[in-house]
Amino acid sequence: MNATPPLSEQVVVITGAARGVGAALARKLTLRGAKVALVGLEPAELKVVAALCGPAATAWEVDVTDNDALGEAARQIQEHYGRIDTVIANAGIALGGPLLESDHRAFTRVIEVNLLGSVATARAFLPALTESGGYLLQIASLAAMTPAPLMSAYCASKSGVEAFAHSLRAEVAYQGVKVGVGYLSWTDTDMVRGADQDAVLKQMRARLPWPASKTYPLEPAVDRLVAGVARRSAHVYAQAWLRGMQPMRWLLPTLIAKAGARDVARLAPEIRATAATRLRPVGAGGAADTAARTEQEPTA
Repeated sequence: MNATPPLSEQVVVITGAARGVGAALARKLTLRGAKVALVGLEPAELKVVAALCGPAATAWEVDVTDNDALGEAARQIQEHYGRIDTVIANAGIALGGPLLESDHRAFTRVIEVNLLGSVATARAFLPALTESGGYLLQIASLAAMTPAPLMSAYCASKSGVEAFAHSLRAEVAYQGVKVGVGYLSWTDTDMVRGADQDAVLKQMRARLPWPASKTYPLEPAVDRLVAGVARRSAHVYAQAWLRGMQPMRWLLPTLIAKAGARDVARLAPEIRATAATRLRPVGAGGAADTAARTEQEPTA
């Protein structure tokens, strides 16, 4: 089996690359010499990030839940660069609030983007990764380890992508493809800042035990992800303490159920009073996804 090529010789595809973790990954990987192909819903923002990444960077406006469009983008990206070495499945949105007060379409959309979008990304790009003996990094979350009240859609989707990536790893290993899972705690992105604009969600997060209650700076987190990509690691932890969560994760659902139940009961009146404010995904990325879907809906 061929040795892992240095990042300076790699073509890296990043979904959800218009902002946040995806955009920062693109910039950091470019500094290491990689050529980056940026996939996302926001063409103007993608072009700005691509410009920051130099003349070899390209931007591709694609919805990761559109299997046909994503497959065509994968074909065109491979044709443009001649190869694809690494794919980072990073696209994601989040929704907060109780299940019974959530909008069914918005809840379902979180699952579609985060989980089924990751499946579609793997399906589209694995043929190219098989040719190159490449690497797929699936971005998961602390939410895959710690089921949190008022975040059921996001937690379910991130638990799903973690399990999906672990299953896929065994399927494609004999073809020379490596699969990794990236874990991030609360990191300073548009999504987290959007969640913090909701007073209830902010209070719930503030009551998490340290260090899970803290918001972490973006740049060091992305540096750790890039280092994991360079090593083609099976597990990549954007905050070092997340590694220590793995051995105790079996205990977390019980602990969170007890503490979370008390917090939800205490905040129930405020949760009900503000239910109408959390019917859409949080943050600028969530707003962009909602806008894109609205444009695609047929008019009467």
